[in-house]
Amino acid sequence: MAQSEQLVATLKQELRRKHVTYRQIADLLELSEASVKRMFASGQFTLERIDAICKLIEWDWIDLADAARNREKKLDELTATQEVEIARDIELLMVAVSVINGFSFQDLIEQYELTESQCIQKLAKLDRLNLIELLPGNRIKLKISTNFRWNPNGPIQKYFLDTVVKEFFSTRFAGKEEKLVVVNALLSEAAHQAMQQKMDKLAGEVSQAMQSESELPMSAKKGNTLVLALRRWRFQPFDARTRKGKK
Repeated sequence: MAQSEQLVATLKQELRRKHVTYRQIADLLELSEASVKRMFASGQFTLERIDAICKLIEWDWIDLADAARNREKKLDELTATQEVEIARDIELLMVAVSVINGFSFQDLIEQYELTESQCIQKLAKLDRLNLIELLPGNRIKLKISTNFRWNPNGPIQKYFLDTVVKEFFSTRFAGKEEKLVVVNALLSEAAHQAMQQKMDKLAGEVSQAMQSESELPMSAKKGNTLVLALRRWRFQPFDARTRKGKK
């Protein structure tokens, strides 16, 4: 893929991820929506227009170039086989989650009860599984994209649902660094889908926040977990008392 094509493809991917529409871009550039679609299809942009679109998603040219360079060959998810290998070893899973969150080799040694030899073994395994590239000096290069997610139906997601969720919710969320919001609402299908898109956007913002603070020392950061869940659901005791035909 030519460099210009890679830049356009990266820009389109980020626009989709942030739910920016052709209509919004058309209004920004004072063009018709059809003209914007033709522009993306042909890849013919002026520098001024690319600059304006980047500003719309709070990027600059450096952000676009970096994302284009990192986009190629990076994974959005692992295969089921790769995830099984990680899920069956809790220490390997611990190291995998940590390096995804920006831990260096030294951070791993300082944080966990692992010897250097044990840590290298785990990192070498993650290298073989294509999650990272273990470089000279035990430097770690991630081989996953910023959109990386565990497979929704995979073994790691199942492990978290079966084990971690119970532990996560074993609190009253009353601390100053805790927050729980539960909202019940009657929604149309369109509104429901819109909420799902907003959830995706918020998840992306969390990832962006982590990336923006990647240069901060680990001592300045703490582990955080955000759980986003939405489903069509009614409390069983309520459902049991609902008239037939109204369920």
